[in-house]
Amino acid sequence: CKKMRFTTTFLFPSDFLILPGFIDFSAAEVDLTSALTKKISLKTPLLSSPMDTVTESDMAIGMALMGGMGFVHYNCTPEIQAAEVRRVKKYEQGFIQNPVTLGPKASVKDVIEVKQMYGFSGIPITDNGLPTGKLIGLVSSRDFDFLTSEESNTLLEEVMTTRDKLITADTSVTLQEANNILSQSKKGKLPIVDADDRLVSLIARTDLKKNREFPLASKDERKQLLCGAAISTREEDKHRLELLVEAGVDAVILVGGWGGCCYTVLTNPTKPLDCFVFEILQFIKCSLKCSFKNKPQPTESTPHTLTVMAVGRPQATAVYKVSEYARRFSVPVIADGGIQNVGHITKALALGASTVMMGSLLAATTESPGEYFYSDGIRLKKYRGMGSVDAMEGSKATIYNLPAAPMRIVSTCLILTGLCPAQILGRTKKYAQVFKKLDLSNALTNLRTRSEKDKIRVAQGVSGAVQDKGSVHTFLPYLIAGIQHGCQDIGSRSMPMLRSMMYSGELKFERRSSSAQIEGGVHGLHSLYRKIYK
Repeated sequence: CKKMRFTTTFLFPSDFLILPGFIDFSAAEVDLTSALTKKISLKTPLLSSPMDTVTESDMAIGMALMGGMGFVHYNCTPEIQAAEVRRVKKYEQGFIQNPVTLGPKASVKDVIEVKQMYGFSGIPITDNGLPTGKLIGLVSSRDFDFLTSEESNTLLEEVMTTRDKLITADTSVTLQEANNILSQSKKGKLPIVDADDRLVSLIARTDLKKNREFPLASKDERKQLLCGAAISTREEDKHRLELLVEAGVDAVILVGGWGGCCYTVLTNPTKPLDCFVFEILQFIKCSLKCSFKNKPQPTESTPHTLTVMAVGRPQATAVYKVSEYARRFSVPVIADGGIQNVGHITKALALGASTVMMGSLLAATTESPGEYFYSDGIRLKKYRGMGSVDAMEGSKATIYNLPAAPMRIVSTCLILTGLCPAQILGRTKKYAQVFKKLDLSNALTNLRTRSEKDKIRVAQGVSGAVQDKGSVHTFLPYLIAGIQHGCQDIGSRSMPMLRSMMYSGELKFERRSSSAQIEGGVHGLHSLYRKIYK
């Protein structure tokens, strides 16, 4: 019997501490700006996980307003997911290039439906009901506030503010000038029209207030909030991607088990998207055109892959190993999994991650999906891992249930060619002889079909409930302040400086024994009331 061989000891975030450094600045001076991808930077290195009990449009809006970014889950139809993304993109804008418009023969009921879908009721009225039509008026909630429900079929031409009473601007106006016009006129909307009085774009007064209230907000070049989404690697999700692109999604996460199981290479001809390989426990030879989303499965609060599958890697070691290699190509890394508190966030960033993705930490906030309920007098919300039976039954999510044969094929492909199956399928001729010898050609083609026909699903996650945390607008400032204080104690003024200190050896880590972890926590109290922020 051969002797079992183990690699170096793997660490969880609780297994070590960071030694303090020299402090000559305040915590408020710490700059948390960090790269999400090579093209997208965030003022706050915080992301919300694409889980159906964590991120939909409300969470994505809250994350973006606070300087982070949310990724909408795909445990729904493509149309619903695209609608969630569209709601985020229309929440705050500069020049609204394709505003929602209605025609004069539309009814008040149509305006109410728009408000329920997008959250606003200030709608330009054009002669043909199209965004490029001739402007003839504008309707807002104040125009029909006192109408009864029986009068909801009233035509908009009877209640709208007519064109002669509107204040407009021409296409030469700048955003700053348009904002000044809105401020002076005290109007809610400013339509931008061309020489033929056709609607070109729109500016909303509410966006001015949002800019003042949320200076860290993550926005694209059109001043719309940044929003990401998750898709699976199934063939039918190519249609999902098309709908997301039409909705204006900024980045896409490929949910495909782990880095060695990314079957599809996605490209977009109309809009450059940033895609992420989903789970990487250690470096594998996948495409470095992607950002790495590190996900050591067993450390999350709901998945229990380590128990069920005996496969995984602790978070701290996985973040460090992946970040160490990815930095040679200037590829940002997302640390995801097992983030339980603000200290874990600071440690993940100190180990090389550019951003941190949170699931359970954001669950049960006001913006997370689901309804609150009470148990033993405690206000709770349901939370479940995407590998749980409940989640899989709702989405046909079989990425956690690949049979052994496909996994062997993936590993063989990586070892022989350094490519994942998606890349190999596009180079069949080059590797035809290799496939023929190993009888892999048909196996690769049938890989997806075989895995999705499995009737038995192995749960790699659990369902539960999380205590109410309040709104992300109060919870995220606590996390941001905690990260800033952590960086101050370390002696780092910025995220790039923190990573450079780690790689140069200036940043010192120290192991903690099990006794040290117990003694370092709260102990010796008869009772404990923990309030994490005020």
